Amino acid sequence: MYYPYIRQQVEKPSRLITVVGHGEVSAEPDIATIQLEINTLSKELHEAQQQNTTLMNQVIQSLYQLGIPKVNIQTVFYSVVPSYDYINGEQIFRGYEVTNAIAVTITDIQQVGNVIDTAVSNGANRVSNVQFSVENIELHKQEAIAKALQNAEMKARTVANTLHLQMYPQPIKVMEIENGGQPTAFKAVAMSNSGTPIEGGQISITSTMRVQYEY
Repeated sequence: MYYPYIRQQVEKPSRLITVVGHGEVSAEPDIATIQLEINTLSKELHEAQQQNTTLMNQVIQSLYQLGIPKVNIQTVFYSVVPSYDYINGEQIFRGYEVTNAIAVTITDIQQVGNVIDTAVSNGANRVSNVQFSVENIELHKQEAIAKALQNAEMKARTVANTLHLQMYPQPIKVMEIENGGQPTAFKAVAMSNSGTPIEGGQISITSTMRVQYEY
């Protein structure tokens, strides 16, 4: 029996140049968030809670007077725990410790120091997690992606030219490696009579792209 010759098509393996491009954009922060805490201690639980409530209401009212809307103030932590001292191996009851923490979003970052000072003068005894961010961060992210792709193409062309390869200009695969631009964070303790200095600095938004080209 005669079998005609069947030509089998063998797929040519891809020849690839794989590069990683980086892009970075700097932006001025326009939003700040801070955490304000009230901590009270009393041997009577009701008294510790009442003191804490009074002080927190006082702090919140002072924030309203600065023009911060209610929607920008959120309770993030509340706890009631017994507190003890240990003297010569003996446990001595100190009282009940009540902690109430709120997160405050500030849209005028020039007012951050004033907000901290006002809160402290009205009863806040701990300030932490001062963070700055950009409202329209996605616009800056897109710019960082474009820079990362340009950087990747430049690297790929350098490889191709150095090795005398004919690289196709259109990439066959593009993948973003997540890293993001995180808000600049500061730790702050507000206890200044002349105004707490808080600087937002610059926020760096970055993008990393893995790109493959055929040659």
